[in-house]
This record gives sequence, structure tokens and C-alpha cells, in this order.
Amino acid sequence: MKAYIYDGSGGPEVIREEQREVPVVLDGEVLIKVAAFGLNRADVQQRKGVYPPPPGASDIPGLEVAGTIEAVGNAVQGWKVGDRVAALLAGGGYAQYVNVATELLFRIPDRLSFAEAAALPEVSATVVSNLFIEGKLAAGQRVLIHGGAGGIGSMAIQLAKAAGATVIVTASSQAKLDYCLDLGADAGINYKEQDVLARLKELTEGRGVDVILDVVGAKYLDLNVKALAVEGRLVVIGLQGGTKAELNMGLLLAKRIRIIGTTLRARPLEQKAAIVAETNERILPMIEAHELAVNVHRIFDFSQLQEAHEYFDSGVHTGKIIVEV
Repeated sequence: MKAYIYDGSGGPEVIREEQREVPVVLDGEVLIKVAAFGLNRADVQQRKGVYPPPPGASDIPGLEVAGTIEAVGNAVQGWKVGDRVAALLAGGGYAQYVNVATELLFRIPDRLSFAEAAALPEVSATVVSNLFIEGKLAAGQRVLIHGGAGGIGSMAIQLAKAAGATVIVTASSQAKLDYCLDLGADAGINYKEQDVLARLKELTEGRGVDVILDVVGAKYLDLNVKALAVEGRLVVIGLQGGTKAELNMGLLLAKRIRIIGTTLRARPLEQKAAIVAETNERILPMIEAHELAVNVHRIFDFSQLQEAHEYFDSGVHTGKIIVEV
């Protein structure tokens, strides 16, 4: 089969095509003939050499795919050859075939194309695990989503609104804020032109927000702690703004704040299985009811993977970038 790897660390130029053996399907797994896969920030961080695959994962990048089941392993129940599925992976998605445990599968509704389905597993599981399982977001609460126009942000807006939360987002342009508002966000803040903290205080009448979903990290730590309400939860899932910052411990204690750092990729199978099960429960009814927008911004061909990464690096996209195999 054809697959792509990173030949070293750096820009999109390190992406290289290889011929690989089709994976062997183990007990409890299925083999997927990949029709499409999504690009994620984690893929870019791995390409840059700062987010290596966890022990035992494939050296082939790619954390989400959609396609058809080509073969099933022993002890597999409820799935058969020919089923249309999407899957959450720890690696291996940038290929024509990939094997995955059945606990990490999503059944694709008939109304979705493979490209649309490939946009779902990583972002939806990330949002569910961090906003709801870790962040305990509930109806009537306020959530701040940094980078609201990206793939994770786009999904977070919709799932938070469906859960009855008030959603505030940050983004780098009015066009991106408009996109977020169209998805259901209640308010947006242009972090390049506005004082985020001052505007947030206006929007919440000085109370702050209950949950923050943060992809920035160190650069926003002080802002985030000040922006949280009493008993607020800061969930850090990315480090685009660095890894080290000073923390006002007095404010942390006074507000009884919880700071939660998480990753999804390296979790053990049983934890991922629980996340995928809850994710399926939340998103599939919304998809069937046409209440979830699957935001595919642009589709590239398998032969254009380097160009797809270049486009991702440009930062101009909203929603997901997909590669069709």
C-alpha cells in the first residue's frame, strides 16, 4: 500500500511517500480501506518534531480516517466487511489501509460522505473528552473557546450550544468570528484588535466563565486564570503559545480554580473506548437530525499531502482540511 511518513522534522518538505505492507488485523480489530483522512494540529506538531507518536503506535502519521471495512479479526462482533466507518487512531491514517480496535469505530450515517465523516473522530472526541468529561461543562454555564474557527473550535461551539451552554470564542479576524457566530457562538472576541479580558468581563458582567478550552498554553495562562469564574475549570489541550509561564497561586486558591492538562492520543484503549462511546452518543443523533454542521473547508487529493500541510500551516482555513485517498 501507499503511505506517507515524515522523513525527519521540519516543514511540509519532510513528507515522503513510501510503500508499506498492509497491516495485519489482530483479534478485536478491523482493517479499513481508507477513503479519506483529516489533518490535525497534532499531525503538524509531530511533523515539527515536538509531538512524537506514543509507544507502540505506527510511525505513519494520521489520527482519523473514514472508509470501508476490508477485513475483520477474530472476536469481532457487530461489524462486517463493507461497513462504512470512521475511526479514531493513535497513528497510521496517512495510508491506503489501517487497522484499528473496534472500540474506536464510528458508524457513518448514510447522509455523510467519506470526506465529511473523516472530519469527525479526532475533533469530536477531543471536544467531548475535554469539555464534558474533564471540564464538566453543563447547561447554563459559560464557556470560552480559544481558536473558535478551527476544527476543534468549530465542533466545540456546536456541542457546547447543544448542551445548553453560553459560548464565547476568540479568533484572529472578523471573518472568522462571523463563521463562529454562524455556528451558534453567542459572542466573539478578535484577540488581535480587542482586549480579551476586558471584553470578556463585559460579556459576563464581571463574573467570568465556567470553562475555558485552550489550545494556546503558556501565553494565555495569566489571562485564563483571570477570566475564570469561581470554581472555574481551565482545560489546556495545546501549547501553541509556549510551555512555561508564571501562575498567580493566590488567585488560583481564591477562586478555587482547577487547571487540567490533557492529551487524547496516548490514552489507554479503555479510556479512549469510553470517550468514543460518549462521543457517538452525542454526535450521531445530531447528525441524523441535521443539527451538526460538518465543517469541511477544503479537500486535497492523496498525491497533494504536502500541499495540504502547506495550506494548514497558512492558518487561513476554518473548519477541517481533508485528504481523499
